Amino acid sequence: MSPPVTAPARITRLRLSHFRSYHAAEIRAGRGPVVLVGPNGAGKTNLLEAISLFAPGRGLRRANLDQFAARTAEGEPHTAGWAVSATVEGVFGEVHLGTGVEDGAEGARTRRCRIDGESVGSASAFADHLRVVWLTPEMDGLFTGPPAERRRFLDRLVLAVDAEHGARVNALERALRARNRLLEEMGTDPRYLDAVEQELAALAIAVAAARLEAVRRLNAGIQAGRDDTSLFPWATVALEGETERALAREPATMVEDAYRATLRAARPRDRAAGRALDGPHLTDLTVGHGPKAIPAAQGSTGEQKALLIGLALAHARLVGDMAGRAPVMLLDDVVAYLDPARRAALFAALDALGGQVWMTGADPAAFAALGAAAERFEVRPGEVAPAMGE
Repeated sequence: MSPPVTAPARITRLRLSHFRSYHAAEIRAGRGPVVLVGPNGAGKTNLLEAISLFAPGRGLRRANLDQFAARTAEGEPHTAGWAVSATVEGVFGEVHLGTGVEDGAEGARTRRCRIDGESVGSASAFADHLRVVWLTPEMDGLFTGPPAERRRFLDRLVLAVDAEHGARVNALERALRARNRLLEEMGTDPRYLDAVEQELAALAIAVAAARLEAVRRLNAGIQAGRDDTSLFPWATVALEGETERALAREPATMVEDAYRATLRAARPRDRAAGRALDGPHLTDLTVGHGPKAIPAAQGSTGEQKALLIGLALAHARLVGDMAGRAPVMLLDDVVAYLDPARRAALFAALDALGGQVWMTGADPAAFAALGAAAERFEVRPGEVAPAMGE
């Protein structure tokens, strides 16, 4: 059963310190859509990236910690580190979320996360107060790119509804690397491999099961809201992988035992290949254009863009249904290549979602249809301020 729907969480104040192109910046937002307008390279995406750090993972650019730090005049990371904080109004009233880096032992820097000043284990704890989803131009080639990109997209979909999924995926990757190292050592005691493969199999099934459940729910939501006349066509979504196929027809314990046996039997082959050639780390996400009944990759560039937006909207609805409140949605330069009719349709769909939306663009005219409902900010290198007339 889905949790009861509550008022969506809103970021009312965003502050950046020594983050990317900003040595100091602050945005105070109200109830309308937030529009960030400025020339390319001004720092609009940096603001969205700062918000994305309140979701589990590494943010919308998947950056390393040292990449977030603002640079000095000499091009070195700022010695003070970086910090991002947000005041959020949500189901628990007003809370203050913060994340950044602090100096640790022997000069090491560690990312810290806090809620109302109290340390929490990771950004996963923020999910109790805020859910964040996003769509960026880098995703435009999703349907025609390599399977690894679609797996990352898939895991981001799962992570938005299951904050612990990222930890499981990371643990699976570590277990795969550990097995690869043991296979390289010809004299490795088979018992060590047995132990690693037992852990690996358990993690693999957990990751695959979480992906399978998220895709099942997403498909169900898409079918429930299916509209063949929409300018953002509905999608079909499926997983292409033997582990997932097995989980769809057999109990998880049986699939785990079978995968562990597969790993054991495949040791010589995987040693020669230098990697495991079976498992959910190779799973692909297949997406179809529902109304046309064709693979998404066969659609035109415009059709693929519209289908991706439709998929992002469906995912946001799923997050809202499962979390009980609509997520904050970040749209980076999404409206630039939409015609007026699709822009209007997108704005209407976003309004129907009920959550806070942050959008970027270079042309203020692209957001004219939002009228007075939108809060507009002008972004210049290192600066952000309310647009004239706001």
